[in-house]
Amino acid sequence: MREMKDSGIEWIGTIPKDWYCCKQKYVIQLINGRAYSDNEFEEDGKYRILRVGNLFSNPTWYTSSLELPDDKYCDNGDLLYSWSMSYAPVIWHGEKVIYHYHIWKTRLSIDIDKMFAYYYLISLTDALRAEIHETTMGFITMGIMNDSYIAFPELSEQKRIAGYLDDRCSEFESLVSDIQSQIEALEEYKKSLVFRVISKGIKKAALKNTVSDVWTAIPENWELIDIKYVFEIVKRIAGQEGFDVLSVTQKGLKVKDIESNNGQQAESYAGYQFVYPTDYVMNHMDLLTGWVDCSTMFGVTSPDYRVFRLRDKENNDLTYFKYVMQCCYMSRIFYSLGQGVSNLGRWRLQTSAFNNFMIPVPPLDEQRKIADYLDTKISEIDIIIAEKKQQIETIEEYKKSLIFEYVTGKKEVVNE
Repeated sequence: MREMKDSGIEWIGTIPKDWYCCKQKYVIQLINGRAYSDNEFEEDGKYRILRVGNLFSNPTWYTSSLELPDDKYCDNGDLLYSWSMSYAPVIWHGEKVIYHYHIWKTRLSIDIDKMFAYYYLISLTDALRAEIHETTMGFITMGIMNDSYIAFPELSEQKRIAGYLDDRCSEFESLVSDIQSQIEALEEYKKSLVFRVISKGIKKAALKNTVSDVWTAIPENWELIDIKYVFEIVKRIAGQEGFDVLSVTQKGLKVKDIESNNGQQAESYAGYQFVYPTDYVMNHMDLLTGWVDCSTMFGVTSPDYRVFRLRDKENNDLTYFKYVMQCCYMSRIFYSLGQGVSNLGRWRLQTSAFNNFMIPVPPLDEQRKIADYLDTKISEIDIIIAEKKQQIETIEEYKKSLIFEYVTGKKEVVNE
């Protein structure tokens, strides 16, 4: 058991007696990326511009042909840090790119191993996260980073720690990848199940061909009917504030917390439109990640959303048609009917295309049976998906704790 000492830093705690501890700025230099104005972006420039979104999820790249000082480019293997909104260290794997203002490039002292620094920054970020949330800043300042403390051993031990963590984290990532593949398979099954049941029914039935490219065959006692004959679009402007604000999310309609100032806020909600229970609300401006739901609440929603309702509620089932509409998102049916600029998130379903799209309409008793069947099946699938997501969270939490214990010397890599 190694002799330990108090580092004097709350989040680090005790460290081995022979480790060093100093402010980060003395061993890790942070270099600002370049801020760009819109007229400096090009369609086919010499260099790609690495933005925060490109590090995590956004596949859309901007380019530029500007020739800049060497420290405004990053190369394959550079250790970067995203400090705005999505804050995390990243090892860049790719060609030479210009990195944007919301990213720092690191320049390390000869006393610091790059991968040890990477793992240390993971633990530091976790320690700073609560502080950032308390201030609602959404970003980490260079001052905070520079004045944060790092504890580190001799270079040879840093390399041993980094090598060990590389191996263990690779194991964790493999596990997470396997579980994520299972989740994706379940999501695909859910999507295909909904499509099959709302177009063919629960039980095998005699089918008839249709004129639709989407619903090519439906049960003989079903009909294909234009949406405009089943639904009517409504827009009823509130004219005043004071109502619950409803947002369309991937998890359905949710009441927006307008007091927290999180997310986009409107200057006034008086121009929002009413939503009543049994109304449907869809985000027809984003057919890729948008959604549609049937409301159980009264409130107001964005005037940019499409609100519509069944013309005949007595002879049609609300839940069945909710699944029809959601299927058109899940299977990208509405997406195929959209217009706009898809790579900029402006892929919209025009009113005429929506109204004239044909949907399957079974008899009411079958609508109800299908709705009940899908409620049960989807609930079962979602429970399994939630369990698998919890498994991933558990693995990620364990990985963080393991990294922390090794980069602060509480556990030692023993040579075998």
